[in-house]
Amino acid sequence: MLFNSPEFIYVFLPMVLAVYWLAVKSNRTQLCILVLVAASLAFYGYWKPVYLLLFLVSVAGNYFISLRIFAARAARAKRRLLALGVLFNLGLLGYFKYAMFVVENAALAVGASWQFGTILLPLAISFFTFQQIAYLVDCRKGDVAPPSASRYLLFISFFPQLIAGPIVHHYQMLPQFENLAKKPDRLFLFLIGAAFFFAGLFKKVVLADSIAVYADPVFDVVASGAAVTILDAWAATFAFGFQIYFDFSGYSDMAIGLALLFGIRLPLNFNSPYKAASIIDFWRRWHMTLSQFLRDHLYIPLGGNRHGAGRQLTNMMIVMLLGGLWHGAGWGFVLWGGLHGCFLVINHMWRRLCPQLVIPGPAGMAMTFLAVMFAWVPFRAETWDATLAMWQAMFGLSGARLLDGAPLSTLATITAEPAMAAAALALLTGFVWLLPNTQDWLSHGIGSGEGSGGLLKGIQKRLAWRPTYRWAVFNAATAVTALAFMIGRPDAQEFLYFQF
Repeated sequence: MLFNSPEFIYVFLPMVLAVYWLAVKSNRTQLCILVLVAASLAFYGYWKPVYLLLFLVSVAGNYFISLRIFAARAARAKRRLLALGVLFNLGLLGYFKYAMFVVENAALAVGASWQFGTILLPLAISFFTFQQIAYLVDCRKGDVAPPSASRYLLFISFFPQLIAGPIVHHYQMLPQFENLAKKPDRLFLFLIGAAFFFAGLFKKVVLADSIAVYADPVFDVVASGAAVTILDAWAATFAFGFQIYFDFSGYSDMAIGLALLFGIRLPLNFNSPYKAASIIDFWRRWHMTLSQFLRDHLYIPLGGNRHGAGRQLTNMMIVMLLGGLWHGAGWGFVLWGGLHGCFLVINHMWRRLCPQLVIPGPAGMAMTFLAVMFAWVPFRAETWDATLAMWQAMFGLSGARLLDGAPLSTLATITAEPAMAAAALALLTGFVWLLPNTQDWLSHGIGSGEGSGGLLKGIQKRLAWRPTYRWAVFNAATAVTALAFMIGRPDAQEFLYFQF
């Protein structure tokens, strides 16, 4: 079930909210928890019921191991149980997400023709696997007291963040479950949650899905082996960069908004990454909870920056390669991670070797923006050949012309609206660079924004949301516009991060 689908917005969500508010009226926190657990399991099982069993096996296995860690007294026993838990989680993730990839590449390496069959990737397995690994690590450290089974199940299954994050920690969620039925600011959080949700829906259906029409045809043409023009290649690359930006930003806003409807605050996971003035800054803003997980559970255990510059840069590259592979079982994702690893290495070396040569903010933003866009190509392209062909077209290395003349030119012959595409891309560039982000706008509900750093930051206070009639009209207009776009597209488009 998709957040942007009619069955979710018009059926599932109203029903869950109605039942939940009845539970709140009963003043029974445990009943509120059970309602949310039942809704979350129904939400997950709606997609493919058989994988609900796998999800429950994963949750039950991790909960059992966590209880054993709590019961163990010796540090050595705790470490062994933690290792068992990590192997259990990575075993499930490895089989369902990477087994086919490993077998296919091993067969290719030895010239064999092994057949592994088809394995359907369980929804959200990467997210709930990492979340439970982090929980087991905290259990081994003694940082968390054992919750009840129902609270743990809600912690892992809470449907607003289950499918595509954020990856939450126990200290961010479990304490909030203790007073679900007794939140004095529930109505205020509900209003802000609705504003968040419809802002995210607008980003998804109006911006992300609309700009995709300038990206998908070009990448499809290139994947088929045909050529495209230089402008087509750049336009498609920028279009995909904005598509995934607003798709993930929209999901993140909708997740925060849905949680607030139930009186629960989720951590920020997206903070205007295209405003970043460096690649280091970009990874503090893009998928923030994944970056935190990789730092805490991979980069630091590898040694972090504690053993010299060479070791630090090596660790950084390893983390980014594995972070790319986390996104999908394909070499394109590994290349994407490797490119960002190289960018980070260059960024850190520049700061170390040339500390006096500081790149001005706008120039840094533009350089970072272009580097990120360049790296999106292997992330989106379906094959190595398609990636290379796109890069060649972008830089005129494949004989492509600036405008027409290629066998298929998307802007010239498919859309026939190059001016419209250029205007859309320019408008979206201004949108992400100049305006406050959603958390800045709605900072009343989740604390102040984390500093989006927009070029027109001075307008932020004047645009701040308040519970007034003016903002009610604006929120209603946003919601109506987004819902109208849904009517025009009967089939809801899946969020891009659902595949990870």
